[in-house]
Parts: sequence; C-alpha cells; structure tokens
Amino acid sequence: MNFIEEIKQGLRKAVDQALQGLKESGELNYSALPDYAIEVPRERNHGDFAANVAMLMAKEARMAPRKIAEMILSRLTPLPSLVNRVEVAGAGFINFHLNQDWLYSVPPVILNMGDDYGARAEKNGIRVQVEFVSANPTGDLHMGNARGGAIGDTLANILAAAGYEVEKEFYINDAGNQIELFGASLEARYLELLGEPFAMPEGGYAGQDVVATVREALERFGDCLLELGPSDRRQKLIGFALERRIEYIRATLSRFGIEYDVWFNESSLYDSGEVQDVIDELAARGYIYEKDGAKWFKSTLFKDEKDEVVIRNNGIPTYFAADIAYHRNKFRRGFDWVINVWGADHHGHVARMKGAMEALGYNPDRLDVVIMQLVRLFRGGEVVRMSKRTGTLITLDELVDEVGKDAARFFFVMRSPDSHLEFDLELAKKESQENPVYYAQYAHARICSILRQCAAQGIEMPRVQEVNLQVLKEKEEIELLRKLAEFPEEIRIAAKSLAPQRLPHYVLDLAGLFHSFYNHHRVLIEDQELRNARLILLEAVKITVRNTLTLIGVSAPERM
Repeated sequence: MNFIEEIKQGLRKAVDQALQGLKESGELNYSALPDYAIEVPRERNHGDFAANVAMLMAKEARMAPRKIAEMILSRLTPLPSLVNRVEVAGAGFINFHLNQDWLYSVPPVILNMGDDYGARAEKNGIRVQVEFVSANPTGDLHMGNARGGAIGDTLANILAAAGYEVEKEFYINDAGNQIELFGASLEARYLELLGEPFAMPEGGYAGQDVVATVREALERFGDCLLELGPSDRRQKLIGFALERRIEYIRATLSRFGIEYDVWFNESSLYDSGEVQDVIDELAARGYIYEKDGAKWFKSTLFKDEKDEVVIRNNGIPTYFAADIAYHRNKFRRGFDWVINVWGADHHGHVARMKGAMEALGYNPDRLDVVIMQLVRLFRGGEVVRMSKRTGTLITLDELVDEVGKDAARFFFVMRSPDSHLEFDLELAKKESQENPVYYAQYAHARICSILRQCAAQGIEMPRVQEVNLQVLKEKEEIELLRKLAEFPEEIRIAAKSLAPQRLPHYVLDLAGLFHSFYNHHRVLIEDQELRNARLILLEAVKITVRNTLTLIGVSAPERM
C-alpha cells in the first residue's frame, strides 16, 4: 500500500474537478491540463503536499499564477476528509495541510505486511532487464566494477519491489580483440614459466593474476601444450582461463551479495550469426555505408558526433557491432525496458547505441543507461591507489576483506551514480554513528534491544488491532509516522527515476528520527496504553529499516 500515492490521487482528483468547473464556467481557458506535480514540500510549514499547477497554466491562461491558484482554491470542494486546510503560497503554490489522523493507519499496515511493506502487491506486467558489471574476464574486479555491482543490484531490487518483472544479467566479453590479446598474454606466460622463448604482446595483460592463472594451467596441462601450434595452444589456454576467471567473478560477486539470473556470452552472438545478421539488417534499412574498405553505421543521424565503424577493413566486426547485436537480442527476448549500468568512459557510447536501436525500429526510450563516475579510495586522508598485496589496483575482494560487504555496498549506493565517490576506508570501518551504515543498522539493533528488554520484563508484545495509536502525539512520534508512510513512495520514485541513492538517504533519515525519539522518550513506561502504542511504532520502524537495508543489499543486525 502506497499511502502517499493514494493521498496524491485524491488531491489531484479534487484539483482536476476544480479546473474542469472553471473551464466550463468560462472563468479559465486552457486546452488541456498540464502534467503538474503534487509533492511533499521540503519545508514542513509549507504544508504536507503542494501543487504547482497554477504556475504551469499561467502562460496559456494569460493570468498570474497566484490568481489561478486562488480561483482553483475557491472551487476545491469536496476535498478528501483528511485535508485540514488549503492555502495559496508564494508565486502560486497550492499547499495542502492534512490532519494527522491518517498517520495512525500506517503502523497496522506495516505490521501486517512485514517483509513486503514498501513493495507493490501486484506486478505491473513490465519486463525489465538490468545488465551491470559485465567486466572483461581478463583481470580482477576493481572499484568501478564494485560500484557498478552495488548500484545495479540495488536498482534491480528496487524495480522488483516497484512491481516490475526484473532479470539481472552479466554479459561475458569472451570474444573479440581483447580475448585474442588475452590468449597471446597467457601463451607468453606459459612459455616463460616453462623456460621457453617468449615475447609479451604489445599492450598485453601483464598482471600477476594472469601469471597465477597460467600456473594453474600448468598444473592441469603440464608441458603438453608445447606440442600444439600457437593457435590451438592459445585456444586451450583461453578456454581454461575463462573458466577460472568466470568462477572467480561469480564467487566474488556472490560474496558481495550479487546473484545473476543470466550469464550471457558475447561469443554466442558470433556463433549464432547474429552479429552479421544485425549488420545486414541495418544495411537493408539504409544505415550502413562503405568507406576506406570498412563498413560504417550512420550514427550521426542519431545525434552522435561521428559515424562509427561496425566492420573493419579486414572484415572483422568491431565491439560496437557485437553490442548492437546484443541489444537487439535483449529486445527480441521480450524485455520492455532495458537498463545498463556503465562506467563514465562509456558516456559517448550511449547516443550511438540508442541510435542503433532506433535504426532497428525499437523505441530508444526503452533503453536507459545509468552512467557512474569514478571511485577514489582514501585512508587517513591519503588517496589509496595500489594494493599492498598485489602492487596493483585494490580489488573488490580486498575491499570486502577490509570493510565488509555491508559498508561497501552502502557507501557505493549512497551517492548518485553520476557523482564522483570518495570512499573513506577508515570511516567505513568505524563502529560509531559517524559511519552511515553503522548509524542505520544501529537503529535496527537498538529497537531489537528494547524489544528484548520488553520480553525480559514479562511484557507481551501487544496485538496491533488492540492498540490505541492515537495516543502518539509527541512531535518525534508524528515525524516517525510520517516518514514510515513515505517508504513505498520512495521506492516508486527511485524506480521511476533510476535513483538507487534515494534508499540510503531515506533509511538514514528514518534512523535519525528514531534516534531522536529514543533520546527524548522512554518506551517501557508504566502507562500501558502509551507503552503499547510506542512498541507498535518501534516494531513498524524496525520492519521498515530492515526492508530498506535489504533492498540495498545490507544486513539488519539484531545486536551490535
């Protein structure tokens, strides 16, 4: 149940009826109602909800927004019973002040729904695919992969809670130039470890993870690969290494709380002929031309800065060609909405990929790309770039070893994906209220402690239907009730706007309101009626904190 959405719908119905009446009487002329917003104002003294409809109608109506708002106000009857008063404010906002009685219906719903509170009861029938991380299986997972993983997984959780049918996918880059280079690097290390002449390929993979993989290959194959030709030897090493690297990626991401529904191989697009087929389709539609022996996609027709090569002059498809085939494959699988989480270095790829989908006859608005910025690690105020263990970039495994899954995921999701993230390792490890994830988790643990004290004193948890919640009159209690009511709407907005950072902000606000309540009011008091109401309130807060943390992929401990 979405309390905020239901109230908004009631207020919108009243405003729409008022505007219709003004139009029919000839007092206000307009062609169609604008797509106006009814939102919760930032300032509490501006009311519980505010509508901006008057500002949006001013130009067409040739009338001051405030005058329009006053006219709407004169026609606002009947209003939902929960409205206490309505006023015009500022340039023409219509502010609605509600009586607080509706808030007392919130805890019973939360307790009855439990783990399902915040989620839509029914699916909306829209199939969504979220593809994220999709790291090249040629090295360890790094901070960019870690942030993409936390963002993508949380976003998928939010979309599922909002009623979408969600599938999470990892795209395995097991074809193309980087795999050929990987194979040449593996072969060079293999020959080196066997004392044979070798030459590292230019731009090859020189990391210690490649050496470690080749050592494992030696345990399996010994020196028998020396009998093979270079091409067959590389294919054997690539097959072995990819198997090992995918096992590593699966295990590391699982440790990070991420489980995929589908692992999709890029190589399958070549094996099935889909790469060539999609180029042929684009050519048939008039979007491919030849120049300098290569084939080009007319991406400038779709707001790209330059046209893009899809088939090189040596006849080999580019990564872009495979990516077009991959995205067509997604839509052919029946997804209504396709979402990718990409790093900032892929920003220029967005317009051309949307253009390719449009050229193939798909609505480009069905493809969304969340671009995430870089992560900088800090320890003691100093930037940390290298791992002490490997001498290379710090891996996701090392981060989880140091700060734990919960802190890592919370910190990665806490900032908007399009903002740079400064990750303070020391802060992430602190067991104090300075640490955001600790602050949120401590609210849950503190409530669990109160409930244990309650049981130790022989006080039974009351049945919600037998409790008079209207005795909750204190400012801190009302603010908690109001924030609890907002949770389903937070999920809806986060899903619609692809803004997973809303949930960490929400749970921190809720935790802050709880800690304020705890510092001002006792729960286990002699007044049984008030004690029971506060126990129900705390149980509702506990459930909502836990549900929010669960969507972020963070645990809700009962003791800290």
